[in-house]
Amino acid sequence: MNYQKELEGLLAALSGRPTPASLLLHSCCGPCSSYVLEYLWDKFAVTVLYYNPNIHPLEEYERRKAEQIRLIEGYRTQGRPIAFLDCDYDASAFSVCSRGLESEPEGGLRCRECFALRLAETARLAREGSFDYFGTTLTVSPHKNAALINELGMALGGEIGVSFLLSDFKKRDGYRRSIALSREYDLYRQDYCGCAHSLAARQETPSAL
Repeated sequence: MNYQKELEGLLAALSGRPTPASLLLHSCCGPCSSYVLEYLWDKFAVTVLYYNPNIHPLEEYERRKAEQIRLIEGYRTQGRPIAFLDCDYDASAFSVCSRGLESEPEGGLRCRECFALRLAETARLAREGSFDYFGTTLTVSPHKNAALINELGMALGGEIGVSFLLSDFKKRDGYRRSIALSREYDLYRQDYCGCAHSLAARQETPSAL
């Protein structure tokens, strides 16, 4: 499935609405959300959800959250009405979902469970808040499996009862644009995905996200 084409088709169908559809958008960090928010802010009534219990340590979690808030405030000063929904730090949720998968490689089953954890909570909160759609910024990264993320989102949306926003935000130079926007807003760009296991892997083999 071409998820970018699916998204563009939906946006075309929604363009005639008198009021924009509401979207609860899970964001992993400011840099990943930068392009996505630029792309979607005038197409949906967007609320950014910061739910990332995988991030380790707590200081890193707080730093990424602060950058997310700073980016949203920067967009608001440009007349972009983006709301923010914060979640408490709950590292135990990630510990439970990743138990027994500690030795999995990056991109393996542990990551799948991490995606599912965050998407399920986003879907639950979207249903609770009567949002029209829920989605995630995760597909902007070339290091994330967009097909897997979309499959999980559709399945969880069906189970929980809220529509998932299909996406492949890295398409049409989305990832490159996110890098440019990160520089423009002077955002902190982390060099590991977030969890203690990805941090350990980065320390063994340094690489930038």
